[in-house]
Amino acid sequence: MPTFRKQRTGAPPGFFACEAAGLRWLTEAQGVPAVTVLEVDEDHLLLDRLVEVAPTPPSAVAFGRGLATTHDAGAPAFGALPAGWDGDGYFGPMDDPLPMPAAAESDWGRFLARARLEPLLDHPRARDVFAPRTEDVIRDVVDRLLDGDFDDGDPPARLHGDLWSGNVMWTSDGATLIDPAAHGGHRETDLAFLALFGCPLFDDVLEGYRQVHPLRAGWRARIPLHQLYPLMVHTVLFGAGYADRTDRAAQAALALPGVTAGRDRSR
Repeated sequence: MPTFRKQRTGAPPGFFACEAAGLRWLTEAQGVPAVTVLEVDEDHLLLDRLVEVAPTPPSAVAFGRGLATTHDAGAPAFGALPAGWDGDGYFGPMDDPLPMPAAAESDWGRFLARARLEPLLDHPRARDVFAPRTEDVIRDVVDRLLDGDFDDGDPPARLHGDLWSGNVMWTSDGATLIDPAAHGGHRETDLAFLALFGCPLFDDVLEGYRQVHPLRAGWRARIPLHQLYPLMVHTVLFGAGYADRTDRAAQAALALPGVTAGRDRSR
C-alpha cells in the first residue's frame, strides 16, 4: 500500500497525535472522509498516499453534501477538540504552528473572542504587524462577540478548522480531507476558509451543502468575520503582507448587523 510520511524532527509535543485524532474524528462523522492514519509518533504521521485528480462538478456537489454531514455530526462545545486528544491544539504550518487553545464555550462569540482573536492580539509578534487602528477595530469586534451580537443559536459544528482549498485532496473516489485543525465551531467558518484563497467549483460545493443543510440568510456578508482569525494568523506568521487584508476583514466584520434574533440566551 503506498504511504505518505509527514515528518518533523522536534515537532511540538503531541503535534502529530492531535492531528491524527482530528483526522479520525472527522472520518467518524461519515461525511467527507479524511485521509487514513496508519501510524503516529512524536516526530511523524504515516498516512495513506492519495492520488490527486481534477475535481468535477459532481464530485464538488458530493463534497458539499459530505461537508454538511460532517458539520451536522456536531461537537460537545465551541472550541472542543477531537475525542482522544486532551489539551490545546495547533494551527498553522508544520514548521511554525501556533497554539490553538481548546475551549468549552456554549456560545460561539465568546469562543471566537477568547480562544482565537484575543490570544493573537496578545502574541509577541502582533505589535510589529498590526497597525494600532487595526488592533482597535479587532478589539471592537471582540467586544461585540463577547456581547453575543453574532450568536445565532446554531449548535457547535464538527469543523475541519483549516479548510483552505489546499487541504482538500480530490481523488478518483471524491474529496478527502487532510491537515485539519479540527474542533467544534460555527459551520460558516469552514465555508469562509474555502473562500479565503479560492476553491475550485465553489458554487457546486455550496449547491451540495444546501441539499443537506440550508445556509442562514446573509452568510456571504459574514465571511469576513469568519476569515478574521486565519488572516490574523497569516499576518502574525508571515508578516505585514497580510495586514491590509486583515484590516479590511476587521472593518467589514465590525460593520455587520447583529444576528441575535431567535438566540436562546438561557443556554
